[in-house]
Amino acid sequence: MSATFDLNERPDYDQLIQTIADYTLSYRVKSKEAWNTARNCLMDTLGCGLLALRFPECTKHLGPLVEGTIVPHGARVPGTPFRLDPVKAAWDIGCIIRWLDYNDTWLAAEWGHPSDNLGGILAVSDHLSQKRVAEGKVPLTMKDVLEAMIMAHEIQGVLALENSFNRVGLDHVVLVKVASTAVTAKLMGANREQLLSALSHAWVDGQALRTYRHAPNAGSRKSWAAGDATSRAVRLADIAMRGEMGVPSALTAPQWGFYDILFSKTNKDQKLKPEDRRQFSLPQDLGSYVMENILFKISFPAEFHAQTAAEAAVKLHPEVKDRLDEIERIVITTHESAIRIISKQGRLANAADRDHCLQYMAAVPLIFGSLTAEHYEDSFHEANPVIDKIREKMEVVEDEKYTREYLEEDKRSIANAIQVYFSDGSSTDKVAVEYPIGHRRRRKEGIPLLEEKFRNNLSTRFPGQRCDQIFEICKNQKALEEMPVQEFVALFVI
Repeated sequence: MSATFDLNERPDYDQLIQTIADYTLSYRVKSKEAWNTARNCLMDTLGCGLLALRFPECTKHLGPLVEGTIVPHGARVPGTPFRLDPVKAAWDIGCIIRWLDYNDTWLAAEWGHPSDNLGGILAVSDHLSQKRVAEGKVPLTMKDVLEAMIMAHEIQGVLALENSFNRVGLDHVVLVKVASTAVTAKLMGANREQLLSALSHAWVDGQALRTYRHAPNAGSRKSWAAGDATSRAVRLADIAMRGEMGVPSALTAPQWGFYDILFSKTNKDQKLKPEDRRQFSLPQDLGSYVMENILFKISFPAEFHAQTAAEAAVKLHPEVKDRLDEIERIVITTHESAIRIISKQGRLANAADRDHCLQYMAAVPLIFGSLTAEHYEDSFHEANPVIDKIREKMEVVEDEKYTREYLEEDKRSIANAIQVYFSDGSSTDKVAVEYPIGHRRRRKEGIPLLEEKFRNNLSTRFPGQRCDQIFEICKNQKALEEMPVQEFVALFVI
């Protein structure tokens, strides 16, 4: 006779939840490269947020939900006058960071942008530091912020190495929610039980679908989805800090857990065969690997799978610019992930659609020699019908070597190649770029350009003297790490 009841014995927390909690609470970052890269990441991430403030479609989302609300010790949103509760501040900071698709990237079985977590980290740290000073206590320092960034990068990035959420239709911001929940709970002073509870709620919370990233529904939600995730993480951490009980088997509970509901193959009655049940793999211990290997978007505000395509197109521009009418076809050789995620034909409906189209991101620099955020706007697209004419002549093909080396640990390439064929039978050379300038292999070449990008982004919001002040403190590792968080954030207030 089959059982007609559930065995109501509360289990221990799932091992993965315990692993993340123990790492967050006990790991000590020793890698000098990780600390230094985190500082560069902080600069770049804040600069991307400042640049986004030039776009009304972004700024319309910012500010308090109730106009005129005054929040004691409210967290500041860089580049604005807003002082908000940490949950909404995390949303706003996360929104501006991600809006232009210009902050860092991690590519593996799952991809994402680990600096998205700075929204929650900075909002919580600023609020807590102001509150501590008001109470006569010692504030958090920017070293605490950098440490939280390294840990959030690691949690998100290592979980992404072999676990593909996109293949089951989930958006990568689930990992932002989990990572931000862990590190913001720690910043709030969580003990192990509170941190376990917070993480369990992050997994059981329900997750975003990738619908808004793909044709025919690609749209601007993808620009604020990570802000929403890091904001939700702050809320869940706060709930746990108030003593809320956790959900111990949030991942593994048969029929009702994350694995069975969202990560495995199911049939209509939700009964899984053993061979259909999938669980996460954690291929390596958590440390500081992800921050050390993070990919920076230095040259182009473009989806990362297209970064090297844009770089190749810029190199071909001098040969092509005066022969646009003679082009017969263009072959883009790429890797499987780019084909699956950003290869598109047909009408592109909005800026968010264009900055996730491989062909568009190659066509613009072929024609104009550069690719900027303004190149995705409706006004630019409508004024230049030649872009779509060039797109129509593009063929996208996979190189199995590019696909293989995209996932190899010692390479992690993001290769693209472009060759242009003309109607007279001639052609350009096939220009291949395997590693974008933001790759770890090109740090020596890339960091000076990253700093230049930061200076340029600062100048879109602040006068020269303030730009110099911010830049100098960000360049000095020791001085930055020792600086109280509330004093650092104050430099970015309008």
